[in-house]
Amino acid sequence: MEDFLITIYNFAKAMHIVSVIAWMAGLFYLPRLFVYHVEVVGSGNETDELFQTMERRLLKAIMNPAMISTWIFGLCLVLTPGIVAWDMVWPWTKGLSVIAMTWFHMWLAARRKEFVAGTNTLTGRRYRMMNEFPTLLMLVIVFSVIMKF
Repeated sequence: MEDFLITIYNFAKAMHIVSVIAWMAGLFYLPRLFVYHVEVVGSGNETDELFQTMERRLLKAIMNPAMISTWIFGLCLVLTPGIVAWDMVWPWTKGLSVIAMTWFHMWLAARRKEFVAGTNTLTGRRYRMMNEFPTLLMLVIVFSVIMKF
């Protein structure tokens, strides 16, 4: 298995980066859709159905596969011998940040279900504030990996 991981290391790294870019795009865009959904669209009309369709497709067709492939290729990188120095802080801060990013993804999925059920209680302001969360996590992840604290 170790030989296989070493052989595919560059491929796994490239796929991990592509997956992260797609996942981050969704994590930035879905909360913005929620802002517009709350502030402009409302519920129970044709535009509400359109927004629900856009939100569902973004989550199911882009974000979920991107999150899964981010995890798969990230684990391939982590398990490649000689890549991660576990006695340093950076892999732990990155790992915790990725777990937090995954929690945020699931939080967004739960909010989407509230829109479908017509039970959303959050304001556009709250969604705007939550939209900053993946940015903070991204900064921690990038600086952890590049600076290797």
